[in-house]
Amino acid sequence: MSKALYRKYRSKSLDEVIGQKHITDILSRAISKGKLSHAYLLSGPRGVGKTSVARILAHEINGITYDENTTNLDIIEIDAASNNGVEDVRELREKVQIAPFSASKKVYIIDEVHMLSKAAFNALLKTIEEPPDHVVFILATTNVEKLPATIVSRVQRFSFRPISVDDAVKHLSNIAKKENINITDDALRLIAERSDGSFRDSISLLDQLSSIANTDDKKITSKLIEDMLGLAPNELIVKIVDSVENRDLNSLVELLDGAFNEGVDNSVLASQITSKIRQQISQKPQLIPLLDALIDVSRSPQPQLKLISVLGMAASQKQQIKSVALLAPVREVSATISELQKQAILEKPSEFKSKPKIKKSTSLFEWEKLIDYTRKNHIALFSVLSKCNYQLEDSVLSIYTNNRFYKKKLDDNKYSSLLNDCLNEIGSYGLDVHTIATNIPPTDSQAAAVAVIMGGGVEVSLESA
Repeated sequence: MSKALYRKYRSKSLDEVIGQKHITDILSRAISKGKLSHAYLLSGPRGVGKTSVARILAHEINGITYDENTTNLDIIEIDAASNNGVEDVRELREKVQIAPFSASKKVYIIDEVHMLSKAAFNALLKTIEEPPDHVVFILATTNVEKLPATIVSRVQRFSFRPISVDDAVKHLSNIAKKENINITDDALRLIAERSDGSFRDSISLLDQLSSIANTDDKKITSKLIEDMLGLAPNELIVKIVDSVENRDLNSLVELLDGAFNEGVDNSVLASQITSKIRQQISQKPQLIPLLDALIDVSRSPQPQLKLISVLGMAASQKQQIKSVALLAPVREVSATISELQKQAILEKPSEFKSKPKIKKSTSLFEWEKLIDYTRKNHIALFSVLSKCNYQLEDSVLSIYTNNRFYKKKLDDNKYSSLLNDCLNEIGSYGLDVHTIATNIPPTDSQAAAVAVIMGGGVEVSLESA
């Protein structure tokens, strides 16, 4: 029986461990100087080398060459998933008192330590804190948040990182060359990306694919991996994202239907789209709300409908212009109102010059109707809108929020989508919504001139009661 590749290429020394140099360097220096701790905690995602490092560390503490084909009586591995009771820990506490058989230290490796029961942790606490001089504990876990703080505070903790795609590709390429696996660079990168930072998963997938390449004399390509894993082709993912950006709802529906008919899993498709958007997010920050919404697809009891809903809303929603009003610096005023008014007319400030004459369109939109509708149906949105002012010019609705907090609220994908729905419900279709984090500009020319000099202001009506 052939050995699995992830076991065959498991690291044999700290120098061979890939992607965790921030841990291996510290451990190597500590061992060389003889500064050993009584207990270590190795935490991080699955398949990144925690157990391998624990075994290597146990051997190097004792000055023994690591060989997984041989066993050492003084290096004891315990699976906490199947030995998690208080009686198991009590038995362990008795055994730690026995001196090592041949090595200088007796090392206990407790894997998946978070699986211990609360009573077992309590029983282990004192032993972890003050073990005999000849004992070292190495704890490993994927869920460090489940460990009691009393345990974590008594150990040296090392946090493992997910393996980067580039490191994984480089390592997989070396294995493929040694094993004579015919595979393209694109396929190697796809394997690394689909393994979510787990070396073990990436090597296991390569091992699985190698049987195809070796028996059928085929070259492993990204297309072969996509078919094998039930992935959507990269070209399809690109087209889906483009359809959302271009607001092409018909094309989006056709692409999604095609993917579903080909048997692509909805959660996998959502994951692929998320990955693609994440790669482009610095160039396309407008897709951040969509990225956030896609997270919920895999959690939904009906992921297919959720995916269609999320992408459909993103594709059908109108682009909103999110303006930022910049206030002019305050300057000293030493002129009369009439002089200020003349100055405003002569200078023709760009912010007033560019502002078109406002046309109120009561046939298309009624602010009071919108406020009343949200008050009755969406109280959270009403609480924001009721504190805002507005201006309407043709099909452009400018909402002045008076401060950045309310602007941020209305710009949120949840509120902006709800606002568009409310506008449609009251019969105001096709309005482009602008949100501006300032007060509504004064309409009076004299007041406007003062506002220009003073850097802003609110128009107040002084009418006698």
